[in-house]
Amino acid sequence: MKGNVIVGQSGGPTCVINSTLAGVFKASKDLGVGKVFGMLHGIKGFLNDEYVDLDDKLPYNIDIDLLKRTPASYLGSCRFKLPEISADEEIYVKIFEKLKVLEISYFFYIGGNDSMDTIKKLSDYGKKINSPIRFMGVPKTIDNDLAMTDHTPGFGSAAKYIATTLKELVCDCRIYDCPAVTIVEIMGRNAGWLTASAALVCGEDSEGVDLIFLPEKPFDVDFFMRRVKEVVENKKYCVVALSEGVKLSDGRFVCELGADDAAVDAFGHKMMSGSAKYLENLIKSTMNIKARAIEISTLQRCASHFASLTDIEEAFDCGATAVNAAMFDLETGKVVCMKRVSNVPYKVTYELADVHNIANVEKTVPLDWITEDYVTEEAVHYIRPLIQGELNPIINDGLPRQIKL
Repeated sequence: MKGNVIVGQSGGPTCVINSTLAGVFKASKDLGVGKVFGMLHGIKGFLNDEYVDLDDKLPYNIDIDLLKRTPASYLGSCRFKLPEISADEEIYVKIFEKLKVLEISYFFYIGGNDSMDTIKKLSDYGKKINSPIRFMGVPKTIDNDLAMTDHTPGFGSAAKYIATTLKELVCDCRIYDCPAVTIVEIMGRNAGWLTASAALVCGEDSEGVDLIFLPEKPFDVDFFMRRVKEVVENKKYCVVALSEGVKLSDGRFVCELGADDAAVDAFGHKMMSGSAKYLENLIKSTMNIKARAIEISTLQRCASHFASLTDIEEAFDCGATAVNAAMFDLETGKVVCMKRVSNVPYKVTYELADVHNIANVEKTVPLDWITEDYVTEEAVHYIRPLIQGELNPIINDGLPRQIKL
């Protein structure tokens, strides 16, 4: 294959985003490309000439094995929104000049909704100037909110960690013979896929969490308080799984109640945090019982020590599929997507979708999978295959070994 490869990682990391990077790197080298460059801190870093030669950084197979087991983004990340081409063409001229200097033929960007916006704009500009460079999006996000794909790499491992943590938490919450409420706040601004994974806890060895609330349906504070009171009166303790993005029927986020205006990121998204804490204080003040808010926060996206093997393998395959599509089929402006062929046995195939149908589009949990205070069995059957299997850590002096750039 003529020309070089450049790959970047963008947005919030997952514990398998490096497995996707490994897939891009290994497939590229197996196909005999020249060099594989890695952008440091995504497209933002690339604009500042920040990149590395991955051939020098990943010379051995053990490096690939460690990369698959290392959380967060090996190359660093960014939240940087490219302007519209019509508003600032100069920045695109600058990017393409830099790509030409490095003799780049293939550009891979691993990320979620906002990262696919970057691929959309770069591929559109490439088409405008008749550039031969191939631009491919490779999916990742624990939020599982990318359109056109059955699920996204990163979600299965985060769901596995959330369900495991909540299962252990339920054991801890039932030890005292006194009323208590534990509210666990889980990531998810507009899509409640991660919070829905709390339903996996219920089984023959666990009664599971008691209440689940997703952002897809309006949150009623009075109903929440009534249901908590009913559960506590029935069994003393109550464990609630709550999406950080739950909002009232008037559109206000629960985390905004009684709080200052939330900060926003580069894409205009409000910073989410505090819904569980607000409800904890409300329970304490009105019900006069013990209550605790727990924010799992970034732990759910970086727990590589208990990642899903299914997730790791699919993340790697998504990277390799993008490489093959760009180099053999000469695809550009596309995103790798997974199509579920069957649940039992679980099987997926890999397809491509136009990035214009994915960028800035959110996939939410189907409303018929959500009840007033829980999720249906359809949600459980959808998630459960994605958490299967483990990749044992490589242990060094009692702790998981990782790779550092």
